[in-house]
Amino acid sequence: MKLIIANKTYSSWSLRAWLMLKASGHTFEEICILLRQPDTHSQILRWSPSGKVPCLIDSGIAVWDSLAIAEYLAEESPPLWPLDGAARAIARSVSAEMHSGFQALRNQMPMNLRRAAPLASHSPELAADIRRIEQIWNESRAQHGSHGRFLFGSYSIADMMFAPVCFRFDSYDVRLHGAAQDYLQTMLAHPHMQEWKEAAADETSVIPDYDV
Repeated sequence: MKLIIANKTYSSWSLRAWLMLKASGHTFEEICILLRQPDTHSQILRWSPSGKVPCLIDSGIAVWDSLAIAEYLAEESPPLWPLDGAARAIARSVSAEMHSGFQALRNQMPMNLRRAAPLASHSPELAADIRRIEQIWNESRAQHGSHGRFLFGSYSIADMMFAPVCFRFDSYDVRLHGAAQDYLQTMLAHPHMQEWKEAAADETSVIPDYDV
């Protein structure tokens, strides 16, 4: 297997797919294409029909988009989703919500593992996104996470979909209430999250408008 990703410092979508592959237990090769380079788009198009990362290559098959990669891997490794049917339905729902929503969070708090400072202020839209994520985390832990410290008990795709948010909340010093704060710390301490962060620290490529 090959996984096409971008800079670990900045690429939230790459992080999701990388965590999924690590959790699946597959051995894979990483191919990192730096963002904002003159040939970035053409290099990604060599692998990904959408021209975007992440893209998984397996036996000549290209699977792009993080949710498609999630389902592709879960077909072989069902425990990547919660095994309980009701919990699995909610986990898929909150994962899809993360995949398609939270535009204020994406625009105003881009993932940047070099950053360690809060925003001067939160717009109403950003504040609403943060409240909704906190609600998802608290409710998921309360309703489905009683047998573990992750959203649905055991570590699952739902956690991997929210992993970049955890890095964002850490970088921008966002403080949460209830079980959500414990969940944030649990995710930041996960060995795969630590491995990604350590690799990001070794990167030298910089995107100036992210480093403000």
